[in-house]
Amino acid sequence: MVIAAAAAMAGLTACGDDSGGGSDKFVVGIKVDQPGLGQKQPDGSFKGFDVDVARYVAKELGYTDDKIEFKEAISANRESFIQQGQVNAVIATYSITDDRKKKVSFAGPYLVTGQDILTRVDDTTINSVEDLKTKKVCGAQGSSSPARLVEKFGEEWKSGFLTEQQGYGACLPLLENKQVDAISTDATILAGFATQSPGKFRLVGQPFSEEKYGIGLKLEDKATRDKVNAAVEKMFTDGSWKKAIDANFGEFGKFFTTPPTVERY
Repeated sequence: MVIAAAAAMAGLTACGDDSGGGSDKFVVGIKVDQPGLGQKQPDGSFKGFDVDVARYVAKELGYTDDKIEFKEAISANRESFIQQGQVNAVIATYSITDDRKKKVSFAGPYLVTGQDILTRVDDTTINSVEDLKTKKVCGAQGSSSPARLVEKFGEEWKSGFLTEQQGYGACLPLLENKQVDAISTDATILAGFATQSPGKFRLVGQPFSEEKYGIGLKLEDKATRDKVNAAVEKMFTDGSWKKAIDANFGEFGKFFTTPPTVERY
């Protein structure tokens, strides 16, 4: 009976000890289809800024590389992954909001971005969100970014100027082939996609919203949150954050030069 109880307890803690370290895995929910942020490579490995943050934080908590496990997270299941204990943390372009803080805890932010605009490098007619009023714009279905533009310009604009695809990756060929004039969503997402095609696209660099990317953790787990916050701050100060920015966003790293201030609560 003692052995059975011990086995059951081990199963409950398979995602890792909240205090960090030990023999358990550190499981992180990440996006796997966002270049520059979280993308699964052909060899099965993962690459991106969120991935680099996850590895750094895990190491500071005492986990070696072989103890880090990445699990695909989509926007709709991030809270449930944390609440059900399927992951230790979610680092997946996860914006800190008051509503989400009722369900999960957040460390960070580790990056602050905002909705921006990507256009062709030779198009000088788009320099702010106001310029999109008469431009064809591509967005992703189900994303809040197109909705923000529709709220600004109205339903008539939506029917006349907005094209929606299943993902932002599908918008890039449309932009390159001049079927649309711009793509609009988080600057980090735009930079990640654009980095794959050097010299073809221009990030306007005039964000018109604010998104604070945080590390999602179990609600009220202040001990772990404090440790993760300390790790994030160390990443800012020792140069690792800037190194990861440059490695993942290339020429667009110039738009993300200053680490944010960690918000402790």
